[in-house]
Amino acid sequence: MEEDDVTIREQNFHSQVREYIICFLLFAVLYIVSYCIISRYKRKSDDQEDEDAVVNRVSMYLCTFTLAMSGGAVLLLPFSIISNEILLSFPQNYYIQWLNGSLIHGLWNLVSLFSNLCLFVLMPFAYFFLESEGFAGSKKGIKSRVLETFVMLFLLGLLILGIVWVASALIDNDAASMESLYDLWEFYLPYLYSCISLMGGLLLLMCTPVGLSRMFTVMGQLLVKPTILEDLDEQIYCITLQEEALQRRLNGLTSSHSHRLNKDLDNVRDQRAKLERRKKASAWEKNLLYPIVVLILLAGTTISVLLVALNILYLLVDETAMPKGSKDQGLGNTSLSTFGVVQAVLEIILMFYLMVSSVVGFYSLRVFEGLTPRKDDTTMTTIIGCCVSILVLSSALPVMSRTLGITRFDLLGDFGRFNWLGNFYIVLSYNLLFAVVTTLCLIRKFTSAVREELLKALGLDKLQLSNSPTDPESGKLSANGHQKTL
Repeated sequence: MEEDDVTIREQNFHSQVREYIICFLLFAVLYIVSYCIISRYKRKSDDQEDEDAVVNRVSMYLCTFTLAMSGGAVLLLPFSIISNEILLSFPQNYYIQWLNGSLIHGLWNLVSLFSNLCLFVLMPFAYFFLESEGFAGSKKGIKSRVLETFVMLFLLGLLILGIVWVASALIDNDAASMESLYDLWEFYLPYLYSCISLMGGLLLLMCTPVGLSRMFTVMGQLLVKPTILEDLDEQIYCITLQEEALQRRLNGLTSSHSHRLNKDLDNVRDQRAKLERRKKASAWEKNLLYPIVVLILLAGTTISVLLVALNILYLLVDETAMPKGSKDQGLGNTSLSTFGVVQAVLEIILMFYLMVSSVVGFYSLRVFEGLTPRKDDTTMTTIIGCCVSILVLSSALPVMSRTLGITRFDLLGDFGRFNWLGNFYIVLSYNLLFAVVTTLCLIRKFTSAVREELLKALGLDKLQLSNSPTDPESGKLSANGHQKTL
């Protein structure tokens, strides 16, 4: 009997060690990838050898950790779905015994914990530490800046706790809720993270439809469009003449008056480079690749809208369609996909597609255009804002995927404890808004060309172009700009 107990304890010990090693390896890969991404966009002028260099380095490490947690949140649901299908296909395989419910559940809990830590502690600390200068009258240095940062964090924590206390007291004024107001760990933090998740879900609801329609434009910029009835040689010749004319005007001006012309010259050179790239592209890239990519994007968007429409019907007739959390660590018992592995792969592709679209839509909104990172020219403050935004979006992605019915995999850990997930009207309204807004964005996107042709036929396009110095379609300078014709 004692030998059996020892054997069980040894197995549990080895299982925990194996899970810790797997979690560490996954985090190490995410951290390295995140560090490479931030290093690519971080401004090189920030690399000094002084006190500010230490502050920038600490902030960069914290941003890298946050971005790694964002990647982990994005991969949670796909990793769980594919693990469930693998265990169903190979239930007795010795080499995949490490892939169990305990590992998956532990990953969900770790990502939830460290996402909270990054959102409420590490990112505010990085921002305040970057902006701190030390208290007036104190000795300048790292210690004084750290002290000021902790004081600011303490005051920020008191402010947030006060807001949550007042909001929860106004919403739930019964006796049980009033008693729970004094429970910090079991009430405040889950309630606060539930509010943040709702904000992240609303942000995804705002960004994803915009990103789904914007993806077609982005692909048009990255790929070479088919050339139909176009003479690229003539266009290159005209744009070259424009470039030479602008260059001659720059040579005759002083440096104080040449800023606008330099900007126009850069735009003309960019257009010439794009035309030359279109000319050098192969025939299959011109005529086949772009239509295939557009069809794939259109199919992905259409399938997403259809799944949301089906989920709305399920919500109206079946209460089990409501998103809910699960504490069961069992994995590999039943398949949550009707068509097995094929549907599971499709769900994972749609999740990544929605995440990419939400990021594209986020940076396409005018409110967040200032956070757009630029290669080798992004300040640490902007990087902190980007990391916080991506963390909020990625943390809400599993919840949004389950709420919209993209997958039937139940949310694990603290992701399934959000209060608003049990509200039928919030979930139904979320699905309806997503379907309607996405459909309207796509209609607006694909009818824009027809509208432009109608405006040209009626002669109304000239009224729009007269208000701007540059024609965005042709790239030629208008009459109000510096140069219209050569």
